[in-house]
Amino acid sequence: MGVDLNFESPDFRSLSADYCLRERCVLRTEAALAFEEMAKAAARDGIRLRVVSATRSFADQKRIWEAKWRARSGEPQSRALDILKYSSMPGTSRHHWGTDLDINSLETSYFSSGRGLEEYRWLSENASRFGFFQAYTRSANTDAGGYQEEPWHWSYAPLADKMLRAYLLWVDYEDLPPFQGVETARELQIFDRYVRGVAKK
Repeated sequence: MGVDLNFESPDFRSLSADYCLRERCVLRTEAALAFEEMAKAAARDGIRLRVVSATRSFADQKRIWEAKWRARSGEPQSRALDILKYSSMPGTSRHHWGTDLDINSLETSYFSSGRGLEEYRWLSENASRFGFFQAYTRSANTDAGGYQEEPWHWSYAPLADKMLRAYLLWVDYEDLPPFQGVETARELQIFDRYVRGVAKK
């Protein structure tokens, strides 16, 4: 779980720079090809889809998590819960799998009006034709916990569904490598409340 991914493997593929808002965006090859087909279809409808973030290694996720951890104070559990509104604990993120990506913006407000709302509507109506679904929705976030809605986070179901089943079968709390706040994972029931907390397709 703490080993960085080999992005040079044929299992992974860099997206064309035309579809990426950062220096390099990598996905599993099947997911990358599906996204590029979806982006081409969207472009024909006047919708521009660009990837903000794709596959992340454990080290990448740890940097994101620990920067947010250091920016907060208080008891460990409350700090973790605040970060968990929109960010996964290292070792539990779907971005580790190479099947999930963030599209166009990481701000909820962007998708509530104008161009962002048009993009979100297009994705909601068409993404499933290419194998993608919105991983975190309002309905997925129940009273039991879970991430807030993320209109930017889309998952390639044909591979992600298999990854989720394998993850829940093989990974336990003892398998999470060290990071700041890891001691809260068990008490916050990270696997049941967050890893399982995805939208129904």
